[in-house]
Amino acid sequence: MKTYLDCIPCFFRQGLDAARLATQDKVKQKKVLDEIATMIPHLSLNSTPPEMGRIIHATIRKFTNSTDPYKKVKEKYNKIALKLYPRLKEEVKRSNDPLLVAIRIAIAGNTIDFGVSSKVNIEKELKNILKQDFAIFDYQDFKNALKGTDEIVYIADNAGEVVFDRVLVEQLNKKVIYVVRDKPIINDATIEDALFCKINEVAKVISSGCDAPGVILRYCSDEFLNYYTRAKLIISKGQGNYETLSEEKRPVFFLLKAKCPIIARDLNCTEGDIILKYNLKVSKNKGEVCQ
Repeated sequence: MKTYLDCIPCFFRQGLDAARLATQDKVKQKKVLDEIATMIPHLSLNSTPPEMGRIIHATIRKFTNSTDPYKKVKEKYNKIALKLYPRLKEEVKRSNDPLLVAIRIAIAGNTIDFGVSSKVNIEKELKNILKQDFAIFDYQDFKNALKGTDEIVYIADNAGEVVFDRVLVEQLNKKVIYVVRDKPIINDATIEDALFCKINEVAKVISSGCDAPGVILRYCSDEFLNYYTRAKLIISKGQGNYETLSEEKRPVFFLLKAKCPIIARDLNCTEGDIILKYNLKVSKNKGEVCQ
């Protein structure tokens, strides 16, 4: 996905939010915004939003000396999510379609996204998403792909959300390579978060090698790329990963809630919709791959 003009105000908001978490010094906060302002004229609209996000958060580290402004936020939501884990497992257990409910639960976890909003009501989101209709629902394609592989690459998004992902990983009954960010950025999940949420007990956890709030392949490690290029089924969680992988011709299933109007526009859906989208979906009418 390319960058829209509407993304630019969000870059400033995201920069200010992170700067305020990193320091109480308003002079330093303004320096972050001043620096972002100097970057905007050089921003290519052909780049993905996480490419700019990567630069913004490098700027925050530079001017605030904080390597992880969202550390306390991540710890908070990791703990909240872990307390919900038994209930999430019960939802799956009593369902007529455990795999579908596990997918819904994974998507509900995607609401823990401080790149979009600092206010999250997990209980409310979970209740709604368990009964909400999908705007894009490539479930049969997902089940077919699941039957055709023994190994899944699962690209994570946010801390806390990892626990919700764990519920889906446990339902897949396949070898799963669970991929997290290389370094702290926004409230995205890192190795530390994955281990705290114990997803390493059911999946092999690796870093993508990329420090952006998405998967920018040219910055990724050889280890990740080896798994990615051979994968027959890739699960991509969240908006940042959608933004960087939506134009890739790979067997990617995007699981997310459309939390901003720009993502919704790109997906041709409505803000607030939930999505299970296959990137190689073939149109029955035209016989063409739908992107």
